[in-house]
Amino acid sequence: MQAEASTETPTQKHGLAAGDAGRPASTDWTIPQGWERYTAADHATWKTLFERQSQLLPGRACDEFVAGMRDLPMRADEIPNFEQLNEVLQQRTGWQVVAVPGLVPDEVFFDHLANRRFPSGNFIRKPHELDYLEEPDVFHDVFGHVPMLMNPAIADFIQAYGQGGLRAQQLGHLTQLARVYWYTIEFGLLQQGNGLRLYGAGIASSFTESQFCLESPSPNRIRFDLERVMRTHYRIDDFQESYFVIRDLDELLEFTRIDFAPLYERTQAAPALQPGDVLPTEQVFSRGSGAYHAGKRKGS
Repeated sequence: MQAEASTETPTQKHGLAAGDAGRPASTDWTIPQGWERYTAADHATWKTLFERQSQLLPGRACDEFVAGMRDLPMRADEIPNFEQLNEVLQQRTGWQVVAVPGLVPDEVFFDHLANRRFPSGNFIRKPHELDYLEEPDVFHDVFGHVPMLMNPAIADFIQAYGQGGLRAQQLGHLTQLARVYWYTIEFGLLQQGNGLRLYGAGIASSFTESQFCLESPSPNRIRFDLERVMRTHYRIDDFQESYFVIRDLDELLEFTRIDFAPLYERTQAAPALQPGDVLPTEQVFSRGSGAYHAGKRKGS
């Protein structure tokens, strides 16, 4: 999600990452949020994260993200209560947030999305993890994702993605579909009248990447093409080398009306693309220098 790894002792794993110890009793992996068990330190961590992102995102986040934040019962001084969030979210788009212990199995994740339930980790990172976290926590999941779920286009797209994920598992093409989610819902950019803006949750919840994705000369910013993205590897350990730009959020809905089966066959047969590749035929908003990742490779 974020860029620079902590040098502190690793904290405990959660959910699927914790193995049998992280598996809850429920088959859908849901658990109580346990809001009353958050400590003053937990709320203070949320406040630090919330305030610095709230200062960064004006002029960087898309209008729909800003509107979602404005309309949700989400504020700086405490971790949101999922019941209160759901009162507003369900009325707006029919979605709800459900608490899970951390990462969940793919089929569980897809089933939740297909039924307009967004699974959110109920834990929050520790103070030494502010700028890097291996697992999505309540800040990433709620601050990053939920404001966009207030938008009808995103609400419908993510439900369709959940339905498509269940089919992709059966067809054996989950890797290609996962790339679509990564380069849209997690790390997507879109065009607005005043320039490129971020809408992906992995960017919106990251202090460093919310600046890097729009302002650094290093990454590529490329017009989104569905089959191209389905062929493209992504970075899970650092900033993205390329960001893909959609026209607007309604463009995502166009993908929900496509039969993906032939796309899976074509993209599986085509050469895989690396995160920093730029094709001669595509529309490039800005060709990146690649300096950031070249420097990291040189120093390693």
